[in-house]
Parts: sequence; structure tokens; C-alpha cells
Amino acid sequence: MGGDGVEEAGQLPRLRLDELLGELQIRIDAVLGTRDRLHGLLEAVLSVGKELDLSQVLRRIVEAAVVLLDCEYGALGVIGQDRRRLSRFLPVGVSDEVWAQIGDLPSGHGLLGELIRHPEPLRLADLSEHPASSGFPAHHPPMGSFLGVPVRVRDEVFGNLYLTEKRGGEFDAEDEAVLSTLAVAAGVAIENARLYQEVRLRESWLALSAEFTYSLLSGVHETQVLKLMVERAREITSAELGVVVLVVEGSDELREALALGPDVEVHRDVLLPREGTLAGEALRVGELVTTADVRKDPRVTYHPDRWHGLGPAVAVPMGTSGGVRGVLVLARRAEQPPFTEAETAPLLGFAGQAALALELADRRRDAEQMSVLEDRDRIARDLHDLAIQRLFASGMTLQSAQRFMTHPQGAERLGRVVDDLDSTIKIIRSTIFALRSHEATPGGSGLRVRVVRAVEESAAVLGFTPALRMEGLIDVDVPAAVADDVVAVLGEALTNAARHARATSVEVALVVREGRLTLTVLDDGVGLDAEQRRRSGLRNLAERAERRGGELTLEPGDPVGGMRLTWRVPLS
Repeated sequence: MGGDGVEEAGQLPRLRLDELLGELQIRIDAVLGTRDRLHGLLEAVLSVGKELDLSQVLRRIVEAAVVLLDCEYGALGVIGQDRRRLSRFLPVGVSDEVWAQIGDLPSGHGLLGELIRHPEPLRLADLSEHPASSGFPAHHPPMGSFLGVPVRVRDEVFGNLYLTEKRGGEFDAEDEAVLSTLAVAAGVAIENARLYQEVRLRESWLALSAEFTYSLLSGVHETQVLKLMVERAREITSAELGVVVLVVEGSDELREALALGPDVEVHRDVLLPREGTLAGEALRVGELVTTADVRKDPRVTYHPDRWHGLGPAVAVPMGTSGGVRGVLVLARRAEQPPFTEAETAPLLGFAGQAALALELADRRRDAEQMSVLEDRDRIARDLHDLAIQRLFASGMTLQSAQRFMTHPQGAERLGRVVDDLDSTIKIIRSTIFALRSHEATPGGSGLRVRVVRAVEESAAVLGFTPALRMEGLIDVDVPAAVADDVVAVLGEALTNAARHARATSVEVALVVREGRLTLTVLDDGVGLDAEQRRRSGLRNLAERAERRGGELTLEPGDPVGGMRLTWRVPLS
């Protein structure tokens, strides 16, 4: 009896020691788990802080949260400028194929909107039981447990971090604390990335401003300057499309004069109404206008299908002290984020520089026009004061000498010379009249002026101004009907060179000589295949020539390559 009592007394301390050791092991495991989680949190913070590109930072935040809390799915929703909806949604754990089946990414309705309205941590065992839950769309993977915390940048809520489907159970208070800590680190990383992005943007705009100033001072054509500026603006703002929309004087219409980007045919040389267009809205309010989706914006009612595949857009008026010249429009792809204030702030100054380029181009053209008119006036005076008077005096002398000519054939020849001199005087007088009429009306409708205007206007489509050469008495010998055909043929030829041949240089020659008019357009493009020749309007040009007894020829433009179009008609 006594021995059994001693044995039982010895077993009690051993059992209690085992319990204590077991409890100690549990605490050690808990400490180790906490240490491992702390190390994981530190690694996540460091990985997030390494990036400076904002898009990469946002993606890294979600990926780190999913790994750290061991869950199936994660996402980061960026709150838009209206503070009511999500402007970006970055999911992790759902494949691109599944998202394609689901359709549009969430914009902030249901439970996601709850976190926007109440930016506080939200932890749920089953998200479908929350009153704000609105269910899932078709093909969406099932999700139960949910944890969401706001991500703050300084004192502003930047977005929300969402996690669902924790492996092995539900999210607990420790998970909430870990994710909240990661959200704080994420806010710091986002702010650093934003500041870095703003500095890079500022440097890019300053470099573009210097490049623009150099181009203007070096006398580069305004079309090339605008093309350079729009191309660089697309690069800086990551825009897919850039369009320069000009105000049409004396009308309520706008003209899309320059468009750069893929699939821009619907935006090249198109007349638009002010009402129902983003450019018209920018002109109406007189300031920069942005939209998150140009296709669905209620202000854009004029053919919104023209913006297919595009989403965020910005329109900024191009104006100087002399008035507004037009609007610069930039648009991103549909899945891209909206334009931020940091991105759009420099655009006002940039658009002002674009307007300055147009203003300087107008002044340069006016100066050139004045120089041409002064030259014409001088030529007209010289022809009248020198050439006509001398010819007239020569004719009078020959007429006087004719009386002393006794040989009939000699008298006949003198008579022919006098008649030729009279005809020459008439031609010179017609030329003087044409020169003086152009001086009186700089925008005159003579064929020379119409050809120059057609060549200058083609620069908006070609991207450069073609070389032009004109010879002969063009405004005197060419009838009005033939002149109309020449302008039509020239416009079609230049359009073909731009849209089909993709030429980088074009030479135009208009020659009137010996009763025949010849128009030649030579480009260095890729030429036209048989199908393009049937559809490009060349048959119409040939018919115009045949109706006037002429011909249209197409031949390789050796030695520079491309194609030589020659349109010949007699003037008799």
C-alpha cells in the first residue's frame, strides 16, 4: 500500500511537467510563427518598396499580400477622381482567360463600394452574407472568406486592398493587423512612385519644350512641328491616339487636321460639329476636359464609335493671346487608367506652344505672300514700262518700214512680224492683268493660286509639303474648265501618294507649253498594286483626260522609285 502511494505521487509531477512542456512548445511554435510572419511582412514591405514604376508597385502590393496571408485571390482597387467608383482594378489569382469570360472589371458596386464609402478594415467569414453583397457575375470563381483594408497615401484614401479564400480557414484579427501594416507600407511606396513619376514627367515636358523651341527657331514647317509635338505627347502620356483639331474660320465646324496613332483613318481631315464632341466641349468651357471613357461619355454624342478601342481621353484648348486656334486630344486604350492631374497639368502650356506654332506659321505665310505680291507688282511694272513700250515701238518702226518695202514677199513677212508683236503684247498685257488681279485679291481663284493652295493643304495628310514647279502662262492659257480638272487631278494624286503609296517625298510639276498642259506628280512611295489602281480614283482621272483629248500615264518613278503620274491635255 505504501509503495503504491509513493508511485502515484511521483506520476503527478511528471504529468504536470508534460503539460507545462506541451504548453511551452505551443508558445514556442506561436513565437516562431509570429517571427516567420514578421519576417514575411518585412520581406513584403521591402519588395514593395523596391519598385518606382507605379503600375509595378501596385501589382507587387497585391502579390505580396496574397503570399503573406496565404490566400487564393487578391486585388487592389484604385479609387477614381469622383471618389465613388474604381478607376483601376488589379486582380491576382484569376487567369486572363477567366477574366475575359467574366467581362468588364469591377467598378465599385456591391461590397467593393462598401469599402469606398466606409474606408475601414472589413473582415467576413462569408462575403455573400454581407448586406452590401450583390453576388458574382457569370464565370466568376466562388469566394467565401473576405478581408479588405484601405490603402492611404498621406491623408487620402488611394484605394482598397482585397483578399479572399484564405487557405485553411478564415481570416483572423492577426491577419487584419498584418494586412493593415502592409497597406501602410504600400501607401508610402505609392507616394514614392508618384513623386518619381511626376519628376520624370516634368523632365520629359521640359525636354519637349526645348525641342519645340529649337524647331520653331530653326524654321521647320509647322506641320512637322505639330507632328513632332503630338508624337512626343503620346509617348509622355502613354496615349494611343493624338489628334489636332482646328477651328474652321467663319463656321461652327472643327477639322481634324492631324492624327497620329494606329487606325487613325477615321480622324484624318474630318469635319466635326462642335456640339457632341470632346473637342467642342473643351472649346465651350475654355479649359482642359477629361473623361474616363470617351465612348460612353454623355458629352460625346457625335459618332462615339469613332473611338472604338479607346477609353480615357483628355482635350485641351490650343490658344494664345490672339484667340483659340484648336484643340489637342489625347486618348488611351480602353483598359488603361484615366489621365491624372499630374499628367494633364503640363498640357495647358504644351497646347499653348502648339498654338504658337500655328500663329508663327500664319505670320510666315503672310510675310511670304506679301513678298510674292511685291515681286509680282515689280514684274508687272517692268513688263509695262519696259517690255510693252519697246515692243510697241518696234512694231511702229516695222510698220513705217513696210511702206518702203517694194518686194511683195518682204512686205508680207514684215506684216507677219508686226502681227506676232501684237500677239506678244496681248499676252504680256494678260499676264500683267493676272499679276495685278492677284495683288488686289491675295486669295484669288487663278489656277496658280489654286495649285499652290492644294499643295499646301496636302501637307496635313502627307506630313510634309511637296515640292512644286510651275512653268508657262498658266493663268492666261488654261480655260476655267480645264483648271477645275487640274485641281481635282492634283488632289486625287496627292491623296494616293499619302494613303496608298505611303510616300516620304513628292514633287509636283505643272507646265503649259506649245498649246499643251502637263501635270506630273512624282513620289518615292511603294507604288500602287492592281487592286489599289482600280479603287483609288485613277480611272476617274483617266476619263477626265480622255474627255479633253488627253491621256493619263503611270510609270515607275526611277531612279528614286515610287510612281510617276502624268496627266496631259491639249489646250486648243
